[in-house]
Amino acid sequence: MQYHWLNRQNNNKIIIFFAGWSFDYKPFEFLNCKDFDVLFIYDYSEVDRIDNIDFIQNNTGISDKYEKKFLITWSMGVFAAFLLKTSLPEFEKKIAVNGTPFPVNDNFGIPQKPFLLTLRHAKTSLEGKFYQNIFDNKEEFERYSKNQVSRTIENRVEELKALYNKIKTTEIQYNEFYDFALISRNDLIIPTKNQINFWKDNAPYKLLDCGHFPFYNFTGWDEIINYAN
Repeated sequence: MQYHWLNRQNNNKIIIFFAGWSFDYKPFEFLNCKDFDVLFIYDYSEVDRIDNIDFIQNNTGISDKYEKKFLITWSMGVFAAFLLKTSLPEFEKKIAVNGTPFPVNDNFGIPQKPFLLTLRHAKTSLEGKFYQNIFDNKEEFERYSKNQVSRTIENRVEELKALYNKIKTTEIQYNEFYDFALISRNDLIIPTKNQINFWKDNAPYKLLDCGHFPFYNFTGWDEIINYAN
């Protein structure tokens, strides 16, 4: 995993954000951090080690210096953060955005068949329509294109392979980790109905009128926290 501080000004509040597959912090730099320190976590190429390292504490020095801590996770990051739950600090609120702890699942995540197709043709997908499907309309995709992910395609392909190997070999026992879920009505990556199937019995949720990448509907990280209420 990699991490990047979007804001580190010794504030007394912190947001820890787990990104989805193939992303980095570049497309998120527009979000106003205000009086939050914001730690951005991404690239799960070494996800096989994710459940036996104290990543947050050892690599960033985060401790009780923050009076309030918030967790926001998106897409595959919902799964990754859940795997790391015993290494994470206590949070005021834990929010899942367009994802579940069962990222490849016919009922609760991406159905197995389309996921395997994406995995088999990952390089072609990343060079083609994958990112267009992430966004709700042409205008959003054009906005993304001006500040897009800077990681190599090879790195992103390896990340997806690593994630699937971890998903296949991990038995998830979900136990009331997340406090709230945000679900997009027009999600072309993780079917909206599958997300609702999971969260309706596991956490309160709200629907958003947008696509898989809902962040252009917000101007700051605090708005996401306040909306999840």
